[in-house]
Parts: sequence; C-alpha cells; structure tokens
Amino acid sequence: MTLLRSIIMAFSCFSQVPMPHIDWKPQSMRYMMACFPLIGVVVGLLVAGWVWLCGALGFGSVLRAAGIVLVPICVTGGIHMDGFADTCDALASNTPPERRREILKDSHTGAFAVIGVGCYLLAYFGFATEFDPARALAQLAIVPVLSRCLSGIATVAFPLSAGRGMLADEQESSAKGRVLVVLVVFAIACAGALLWLDAIIGIVMICVALACMGALYMMARRTFGGMSGDLAGFFLQMCEFALLIGIVVACKLV
Repeated sequence: MTLLRSIIMAFSCFSQVPMPHIDWKPQSMRYMMACFPLIGVVVGLLVAGWVWLCGALGFGSVLRAAGIVLVPICVTGGIHMDGFADTCDALASNTPPERRREILKDSHTGAFAVIGVGCYLLAYFGFATEFDPARALAQLAIVPVLSRCLSGIATVAFPLSAGRGMLADEQESSAKGRVLVVLVVFAIACAGALLWLDAIIGIVMICVALACMGALYMMARRTFGGMSGDLAGFFLQMCEFALLIGIVVACKLV
C-alpha cells in the first residue's frame, strides 16, 4: 500500500496524469522519488506513439518534432520547465549563491527565464526535426526514463542548498538508501537497454548522461551551494536535450 501511495504521489506531483486523491503524509512520500522514472515511462511511450503515428499518417518532420517537444510538457504540466526557467534567471544574475537561491524562490518570471525557455524550445525543436525514427525510436523513448533516474539520484545523493523546500521535505521523508538503490537499478537497466539496441548510440548516450551528472554536481555546489527542486528540473530538461543531441549526432556519424 505504501508503494502504491508513493506512485500516486509521484504522478500527482510531477505529472498531469489523473490520479486518486490521497493525503500528503510523510510516510506516503518514502518511495515517491523511486517511482519518478515511471513517469518517464509514460512520457517515453507517448512520445514514441506520436512519432509512430506521424509515420503512419505520413506527417512530415516538422509536425513530428513539434510533438516530440510538446508531449512531455503536456504530460508533466511544465513543472520541470518551471525549474528550468527559474534557474535561467538565477544563473544570469551573476550574484553570490545566497542571492541566486533567493531568485530561485521568487515566483516572478524574469526576462532571462523567458529568453532561456524560448531558446531551449527552439533548439530542442531544431534537433528534433533531425531525429531519425527508423534508427533510434526506442532510444528516444528511453530518454525521459533515464533523465528522471539521474535527476532522482541527484536529489537523493547530492548535498542540498541551504533553506527549506519541497526537495528537503522529500529527502527527510524518503528511505534514502532504498530509493537510491531503486533509481540506480533503473538507470543501469536503461543503460543496458541502450547498449543492447545499438552499442555505439548507447555508448554516446551513456557518456552524455554521465557528463550531465558531473556538470550538475559542480554547478550545484559552486553556483548554488547545493541541490534544489528547481535545479533538479533544470537538469532534467538539459539532460533530455543533451541526450537528444547525442542521438542525432550519433545517427549522423554512424
């Protein structure tokens, strides 16, 4: 029952998928982050379904790419893009970590957030138009699962920034050791599937994912003094973008 409640809470918090109403109690949050990759499974299947439908109906690469960009945002309600926007504002401020953390908490949207989101969506769309579904549709479906595995690992294992927030509450309520093991197993399974599908593309994507994790760790510590919920959202978006680039480039070169 605890696991089922954790799944419901994960989908209620990080997606727009309709879920039964349950009380937000600490014991119900114990394994919520361990269920985070399951949302990626839903996103990946829907993205793959959209790409397949575009092929079946003869739609072109532009409409196909638009769906690749928009389907994840529709499923998640843009919660991770919100963290991306807040982080763009904070990074552009060129201020000490304390001030950057304050900017992350500010509910107002700054100019750099709008610019950052616009550039991100345009660049993501551009690379999505270059995506070859005949070569790497399964790999594309794995991207949102792997990104959530890594984002979950970062939220559980990386040091937190000063101050309270939802991420701190999640860490205090969660069974960290078990959650981390589940997320690592999920990530290893994703890596194994990528290598089985295509060794070269898989190696490229794994290297990209590890590089993203290293970059996040350094940025979180040096720039913000630790992890936060907004940084987790920023990382998820950037990791998925970097993995898409890796897929496109690997397919072009191989």
